[in-house]
Amino acid sequence: MTGKISLRCLSAGCLLALFPAAVWASAGGLSSLVHDIGLCIVVAGLLAIVFVRLRIPEIAAYLVAGVLVGPIGTAVVTDPGNIETISELGLILLLYLIGLEIDVRKLLASGRILIISGLLQYPLCVGFGLVVTKLLIFAGIGGGLLSDSYAPLYIGFVVAASSTLLVVKLFQETFQLDTEAGRIALGLLIFQDIWAIAVIAVQPNFSAPEFGPILLSFLGIGVLAALASLIARFLIPVGFKWVAKKPEVVFAAAISWCFMIVLLGVYLDVLSSWLFNFNLHMSVGVEMGALIAGATIASLPYSTEIISKVSVVKDFFVTLFFVGLGMTIPVPDGVNVLILAAVLALVAVLARYVVIFPLLYFSGLDRRNSMVTSVRLAQISEFSLVICFLGLQLGHISGELASTVIFAFVITALFTPFMYRKADAVHDYLSGLLGKLGFREPPQKSAGEHESYSLALLGFHRTASSLLHEIGRHNPELLSQTLVVDFNVNLHAKISALGVTVKYGDLCNAETLHHSGVDKARVVVCTIPDDVLKGTTNCNIVKAVRHINPEAIVIANAVELRDSRELYEAGADYVFMQRVEAARAVEDAIEKALSGKLPEYRASIEERYGEWHLRKEVM
Repeated sequence: MTGKISLRCLSAGCLLALFPAAVWASAGGLSSLVHDIGLCIVVAGLLAIVFVRLRIPEIAAYLVAGVLVGPIGTAVVTDPGNIETISELGLILLLYLIGLEIDVRKLLASGRILIISGLLQYPLCVGFGLVVTKLLIFAGIGGGLLSDSYAPLYIGFVVAASSTLLVVKLFQETFQLDTEAGRIALGLLIFQDIWAIAVIAVQPNFSAPEFGPILLSFLGIGVLAALASLIARFLIPVGFKWVAKKPEVVFAAAISWCFMIVLLGVYLDVLSSWLFNFNLHMSVGVEMGALIAGATIASLPYSTEIISKVSVVKDFFVTLFFVGLGMTIPVPDGVNVLILAAVLALVAVLARYVVIFPLLYFSGLDRRNSMVTSVRLAQISEFSLVICFLGLQLGHISGELASTVIFAFVITALFTPFMYRKADAVHDYLSGLLGKLGFREPPQKSAGEHESYSLALLGFHRTASSLLHEIGRHNPELLSQTLVVDFNVNLHAKISALGVTVKYGDLCNAETLHHSGVDKARVVVCTIPDDVLKGTTNCNIVKAVRHINPEAIVIANAVELRDSRELYEAGADYVFMQRVEAARAVEDAIEKALSGKLPEYRASIEERYGEWHLRKEVM
């Protein structure tokens, strides 16, 4: 009953919002800017509620809202230019936040896999999309939609990048952003964003691709980045330190920094003419300026606070950006647009299997994580929409092709949650074929006939990392009697350096656990919670361990309170919950604080466990 009432309210709200503009104008005398923004937000918000209920990405709701209020819908928005202005602000803030996620030092220290893949993936995918488009034209597919001379290049841009908004959101919701697949995916997304911004920087020169103007564009970017870095290094920390205790001022200072660098880039030629009496025409676009503004303060201790403050405002403007984008969608000229959109969506997905997966694999990432990462990046990026939108304004592509790209984006966005959940299943389904093609899993080392262990850790994540550190401090002789089974081969060398035996293995497979030596371990610990595990659960692992090693003492990991009963029934001897263990520690600290003994308590904790920032762990 409540659901029906809610649906009626939403329907009534949509109907009211879509009344003719004259009705609203007679009611109040609102300015056109407030009127148009208000209608867009009302329709977008109501549709987003319905779409989220139907488990459809909310970005699709914003695009549909733009269609409804735009020229091909009810045309209640009187001045689309108002929305374009606001949406440009949303794009600036979006790029600013992406810049805040780019810590150049961390990217350079992320290892060979991410550096090689990040540098090569985008241009290789652009090439793949360009070649496939040429083949489509040769086969007579696409008709006049692909007749533009720049169409193959823009299709390459479209299939080369994945959606930062969708992918990061799903990784955060499933608590897997700090897994191997999550870290690699985030790193690739950042590299893709940087590549896309570089494309946007040189896009105006496509019609006359002279080396000189392009070089000057990158020179301007370098000059702006250098100036911003100098200011950020010597002046920004002082200013933020003054206002650190006033969050509202931190927000104002963060926004002012963003637009200061944006304006500095836009007026770089004016500044050079004024100071040095010459003009090299190396002004920097607002998009690149916003990215530089964020990246130059990403390593400051206030970056997390800035992200949390700016995100709220950014979401508002990004909503309007996608609504404005939806307004530009023309009426599909027959079914050709929709057919080509489906083809482009398929090409984007194929690029992940044909380009990204082999690139990650041959860069050193194991087969499973390579496939899982590739499948979860199988959608078209919002940046691709921006590139096509600018291409439309520059006359490089037609409005029909731009709308085709938008429809392709919607198709991949709708399938993204499903593909995210099924990424491991896709790997398992293709494992036989991948093996025949030469993409093999690392060899699994079987335990010797007389090889036994005092402790076996199943899976290796943060809990296991801290556990090994504690064992090394308080019971170091146990390390040589410890077995770790995990498929993240990139950590194996660091784990082995501690004197621990580490073997590649999939926790989903009981046979793998048996050959690894888990059947000969005295104590077996499931270290990874269910919301991070892939393809199995702690309950299934406990049952498998109990089957192959009936005498073992099994310690399992529970996420939900009700899970503990199921784990004990499955054969676990002890169940721990990370949130309860953390609550106990915080409760002790609170009691000591209330009794005035917190400094002594902290000293005792640091004496026993060491200072947190000085701990040297695998992760």
